[in-house]
Amino acid sequence: MRLIDEKYTAAPFYGSRKMLVWLHEIGHKVNRKRVQRLMRKMALEAIYPKPKLSKRQQQHKVYPYLLRGVRIERRNQVWSSDITYIRVLGGFLYLTAIIDWYSRYVLSWELSNTLEADFCVGALEKALHHHGVPEIFNTDQGSQFTSADFTEVLLDRGVKISMDGRGRALDNIFVERLWRTVKYEEVYLNDYSTGLDAYHGLGRYFGFYNEERHHQALDYLTPRAVYLEAKEPTVLTGIDLPKTIPVPGSPAWN
Repeated sequence: MRLIDEKYTAAPFYGSRKMLVWLHEIGHKVNRKRVQRLMRKMALEAIYPKPKLSKRQQQHKVYPYLLRGVRIERRNQVWSSDITYIRVLGGFLYLTAIIDWYSRYVLSWELSNTLEADFCVGALEKALHHHGVPEIFNTDQGSQFTSADFTEVLLDRGVKISMDGRGRALDNIFVERLWRTVKYEEVYLNDYSTGLDAYHGLGRYFGFYNEERHHQALDYLTPRAVYLEAKEPTVLTGIDLPKTIPVPGSPAWN
């Protein structure tokens, strides 16, 4: 499962067949049924470039995607959120984070051992309390984000809600990049034994990410410098979003 996790994060287009071939190449003679079972257990699905953790509830209202071609030119213009899994000894926890598109600043994050909507709502309320109100909030169509508990917090504050088109994972590319960065620079280097280990490790990492890590896409400024200190990187535009997920270590990665 550890190997599948790492390979999937690097190559989200790998289904069970390609994963099986790769495992055989590195010396693990498992059969496809086992690979399929483990990928189902981890909620991994080929093409969709993240664990399919948040499934749509048909009775929930879905909002249109509002960001295609939009020029991103100031903080609190667009926030995004998503969910990923964090492995610990013997299982998984679920991580949600809220990021400001302009600065890449992580506004808040929460860990949970379930996929109920309350930890997403908690992260949202924390971000709103500490950082004000965004103009647009973008998520996928997962049940946590389409739930009334979540959307009403935004609507009550006059926030426009935007949701990724179905099957369009790159609509939320900035959070996808964040997850890959967190996993390669923190999670895979520090195998967590317990949820408390994960909480402290992620807390340290997000502090580093916001305040010390220089981002090529921000003209080598830190997210804190752009978000809190109002330094200005090159303006982003929705038209210029990458068409593919960058490869870790490539110039486009950061």
